[in-house]
Amino acid sequence: MAEIEYFYSAHSAFAYIGAQALRDICQRRGCRLVHRPVDLDPVIRAANGGVDRYRSPLHHAYFFGLEIERWAKFRDVPIIDFRPTYHDNPLALPNGMIIAAEKLGADVDGLSQAILTAHWRDNANITDKGRLIKIAQTAEIDPGPLLEIALSEDIQQQHRENTEEAIARGVFGSPTYFYGGEMFYGQDRLAFLDRTCAGE
Repeated sequence: MAEIEYFYSAHSAFAYIGAQALRDICQRRGCRLVHRPVDLDPVIRAANGGVDRYRSPLHHAYFFGLEIERWAKFRDVPIIDFRPTYHDNPLALPNGMIIAAEKLGADVDGLSQAILTAHWRDNANITDKGRLIKIAQTAEIDPGPLLEIALSEDIQQQHRENTEEAIARGVFGSPTYFYGGEMFYGQDRLAFLDRTCAGE
């Protein structure tokens, strides 16, 4: 089965907006989605030549304001109209939970989308263990085995390796997809990803 590699962070607005469309492509084209959650700040820092991310206020307002609003409306995805309250919390736990789901063969596609949805639709604290339990249960996923290992050295090492691989492969933002070695940055490139998966 062909694979789409999916580099993203559990709090990414555009990963959320494109999540269902991405799953639809996988189903339509018979592809398996391989989740690669990353620590996004080092990825962006590396892409910027070692400089911390910076956008002017106007750029930030456009990209993380108007563009989010436009794309959420276009994809008919419900979304809050403010920056999520817990957006700057460390993401080792939710990213680790997604990696654990991949490792243990749980419904990682469903869990990932549920976490993104909780953050961007419900303004939930996705770094809180209790909230993650409820998110997983709502998605009919057993959270116990996943949370048991989410912060383990094995899972967090995979998290670091995902981040290092993203840097090595030239990823500079979330979400980024790879199919057959070809990179597609941003959910606004999903139509091109779909065509490539179809052999067009």
